[in-house]
Amino acid sequence: MSAHAVRTGVWFIGARGSVATTATAGCAAIAAGLHPPTGMVTETPPFTDTGLPPLSSLVFGGHDTLDCPLPKRAEALAAGGVLPHGLPSAVEAELLRADAEIRPGGPLAGDTRTDEELIAAFTTDLEDFARRHELARTVVINVASTEPAPAEDDARLPASSLYAAAALRAGCAYANFTPSTGLRSPRLQDAVESSGLPHAGRDGKTGQTLLRSVLAPMFVQRALPVRAWSGTNLLGGGDGAALADPAAAAAKNAGKERVLADTLGAAPEGEVHIDDVPAMGDWKTAWDHVAFDGFLGSRMILQTIWQGCDSALAAPLVLDLARLLARSHEAGLTGPRPELGFYFKDPDGGPAALSEQYASLLAFADRLRAAR
Repeated sequence: MSAHAVRTGVWFIGARGSVATTATAGCAAIAAGLHPPTGMVTETPPFTDTGLPPLSSLVFGGHDTLDCPLPKRAEALAAGGVLPHGLPSAVEAELLRADAEIRPGGPLAGDTRTDEELIAAFTTDLEDFARRHELARTVVINVASTEPAPAEDDARLPASSLYAAAALRAGCAYANFTPSTGLRSPRLQDAVESSGLPHAGRDGKTGQTLLRSVLAPMFVQRALPVRAWSGTNLLGGGDGAALADPAAAAAKNAGKERVLADTLGAAPEGEVHIDDVPAMGDWKTAWDHVAFDGFLGSRMILQTIWQGCDSALAAPLVLDLARLLARSHEAGLTGPRPELGFYFKDPDGGPAALSEQYASLLAFADRLRAAR
């Protein structure tokens, strides 16, 4: 296979969801020169000549339990203002090709297959995808809806861990962009350690927590004690519906609170509330209220409002991760990649402050460049 023919697979768990659809359509648009790569860190100068796979070389597929075709999903996102008007028709051929590579996920209600049978089926899907497209390697990225954290006595693996186990078995690098368990199940630890595959973090950092990871170090560095930090999220779409489940919301909030605890040294008073507002569609408003002490005990307040679209924020980061993990795999790097903590609320080790995480990521770019 010539260097120009090398292709890399990107396999989405939740391939018909908003994030995966936005990433698939966006990759096609950027590769065709229709839009700039706004939000893609790997398209900035520090990543030149690092050997990352070109966007035009990425081949998309995935698992999902939904059956809405990708072109229709993209049309709905365009109608909601997430994708530019006219983009779904401009990249329809690419969306149809990706849609043809989406396989049924699970387990669905009434599915009688065991965990082992499900893992085997998902592994076969991944291996068939790689073989038919003559892929050099495949990266599996979980962008499905958040699932509740499993109980310690659960007899079955959660769905996210079934997919993660299949990724390991198929020899694929892996990233979990959700708060779901994924590779973090204790029952997968031996397989993770023996796989020799690069993997990265849990729960992508796109909005409210991104701000927290920037602001919290400011209070520490300026010796301003934080008394309380509260937040509220208003969102709709599939995420809003999924996070209406208190158990799923608790799994999501754990990552938001972890960033503060890791940076401030202890979790401050206050909670994060998530409200499902279906009328907001794929858009989200996040509000934070920070109470802190100033000189001589003066009481001060900082409030922030973040309004944006999670899918449009997440999609470029997902494409970054696919390229960085594929290159890591090619370079023979194994195990957790703490250098990619820049992208996660719950990283695989490394610092919590965004500036330090970015410095680590740039050092990683130098390492990849040197490995060419």
